[in-house]
Amino acid sequence: WAYSFSSINSNGCDSSATLKLTINPSTVSSTDVTECGTYTWNGTAYDSSGVYTFSTINANWCDSTATLNWTINPSTVSSTDVIECDTYTWNGQTYTASGVYTFASINSNGCDSTATLNLTINPSTVSSTDVTECGTYTWNGTAYDSSGVYTFSTLNANGCDSTATLNLTIN
Repeated sequence: WAYSFSSINSNGCDSSATLKLTINPSTVSSTDVTECGTYTWNGTAYDSSGVYTFSTINANWCDSTATLNWTINPSTVSSTDVIECDTYTWNGQTYTASGVYTFASINSNGCDSTATLNLTINPSTVSSTDVTECGTYTWNGTAYDSSGVYTFSTLNANGCDSTATLNLTIN
């Protein structure tokens, strides 16, 4: 833009001044960011959701204000204690031994998810006894008077299956 101003100078003569005006604008920007964990913006690392501003001077030497609308999606960590008999299937994997197992995946927010399984495997028990007896033989509360193979099922001290087999010969 050009503006002119006319007047009379101190000598009584016409005086004319022209102003050529250029106005450089300030700048304002806003950015929406959703991330997992921390986010570095303009040299600063942010680890919690919020609205952050950064002020500087733009290329025209005017004020520049940038706003960051930061949303942090959390990673997830979980731990589960499990006691089972013989085997346990977790996330598609079958385990037969006690131990600490981890499973890494991506959660519903697209962030890391780590699940830990603290597994105790208690075994079932199996036993077999050979007995030769005259007349009758009482085993686990039952009297047997003929030869045969007999089984008795119960739970062991760990709450797992326990199967005992009696191979009985009656003479």
